[in-house]
Amino acid sequence: MSAPISICVYCASGPVDQRYLDLAAEVGTAIAAGGHTLISGGGNVSMMGALARAARAGGTHTVGIIPTALMEREVADTGADELIVTDTMRQRKQLMDERADAFITLPGGVGTLEELFETWTGGFLGMHDKPVVLLDPEGFYAPLLDWLTARMRDGFVSQRAMDRLLVTDSVVGALELATGR
Repeated sequence: MSAPISICVYCASGPVDQRYLDLAAEVGTAIAAGGHTLISGGGNVSMMGALARAARAGGTHTVGIIPTALMEREVADTGADELIVTDTMRQRKQLMDERADAFITLPGGVGTLEELFETWTGGFLGMHDKPVVLLDPEGFYAPLLDWLTARMRDGFVSQRAMDRLLVTDSVVGALELATGR
């Protein structure tokens, strides 16, 4: 088993189907089972809430980082072991980046994609060497991955960039990629 690390998980904070809530809970449970720390966006609703509750139920340390502007909208995770409230989204993301040893992205919307792309870009530009994992068990991101592959053919996306994004369809695979196991 690998040494415990801090894993930042990006996912939806808005209403989604139960299967996505179940996926988030499964990831939270797996993070706890590995003895890892969860870093999340600090919300207590939707996938973000299911993730954090499952991680805590498994006995792991949870860190929620949320900007003041989202305290009510995402219903701040006041049950987090550490709830850090920032002034801005940029501060939130900076702290998430600094505190995390690895990143896992679950299905999500525009905010989740923005977080994924920023972290992924930082990695392939050499600003960090932390694993960036895309967990895609149902092909949620297949159209995006197809688009990126087409952009490789056009010369807009490099193979080096694509190699930096670790894609898996299983929770076990995501934890293995994140922890380097």
